[in-house]
Amino acid sequence: MSRILTESVSRRTFLLTAGVTVGGAFTASVLPSRAFAATKPIVLRYASSLPDTHPLNNQMKVAAEAIRVQTNGAVDLQVYANGSMGGDTDLLSQVRGGAMDLIALSGAILSTMVPSMSIESMPFAFKDYDSVWAALDGKLGDYVRAQTAKAGLIPMDKVWNNGFRQITSSTRPINTPQDLAGFKLRVLVSPLWSSMFTAFGASPSGITINETYSALQTKVVDGQENPLVVVESARFYEVQKYCSMTDHIWGGCWMLGSGKTWPKLPADVQEIVAQQINAAALVQRQQVIDLNASLETSLTAKGVIFNRVDRSLFRAELEKKGFYAQWKKRYGDEAWSLLEQYAGQLS
Repeated sequence: MSRILTESVSRRTFLLTAGVTVGGAFTASVLPSRAFAATKPIVLRYASSLPDTHPLNNQMKVAAEAIRVQTNGAVDLQVYANGSMGGDTDLLSQVRGGAMDLIALSGAILSTMVPSMSIESMPFAFKDYDSVWAALDGKLGDYVRAQTAKAGLIPMDKVWNNGFRQITSSTRPINTPQDLAGFKLRVLVSPLWSSMFTAFGASPSGITINETYSALQTKVVDGQENPLVVVESARFYEVQKYCSMTDHIWGGCWMLGSGKTWPKLPADVQEIVAQQINAAALVQRQQVIDLNASLETSLTAKGVIFNRVDRSLFRAELEKKGFYAQWKKRYGDEAWSLLEQYAGQLS
């Protein structure tokens, strides 16, 4: 259960007698959770813009089945992937309004509403996964979850893994910061992403993930940046020739419940759903690590040419341009101090 969540119904005594609307679906009366003898299931809707084959969506299907079994069919968590319910900004609007019950979004996208959420993606901050999990399962994650709850969203305890991001290109490999000068690059719709690549002299364009393949294919942009798992699942290798292993940003997805519909769920249902989703997140974290580690070989076989870079050159360029000092002011001393506890001194 999310530590931020305030339960509105006693775990021992809850009883829905009139039915509630959750995610737009009417639910019939539900007996106490130890019986889970619903005559009609509680329907919860989860949506993502990521491909259906992405490990995040695969594990949400596993969580949905576990929830169904544990509640004897009283809770039906439906999974919608491939942007079928809209792009990232559409999904954020839907979950805020209660039309969607659960979404998974990058902190960079969510930062338009909760500025501190993008701090996880500070470029060249985390050296490895151990430091990422220590930060997000620890004090930095607690701080961000508290800020998110104030905005009317219900953050789950575990952040899902999307992996360290790499730069792909159809025109040339990126070896140094100077190779990014004038480079037309698809990035997340995020001030942090745009600010970083602008500092390198690139020409970033904020494009949603479900529109990226077309933008690459039609040469609206020359490249994009994503973990290898996305390069594979979104088939970007079909329209990209080079992949530079920059590890410039770690990216994940925050699993968020709607502040409109989540509090209407019985407390025991909240606990089971959150428990299964958080458990699935831990499995998915390792799946993405293993998958990203294996994909260089398979993508090479598909014609992608890989190169590695000296990350210190990119970090030094950002320091020289005042990038870290600028973002420290935006996040504030408290958030920045928590980040540096795990990432080391950045400014």
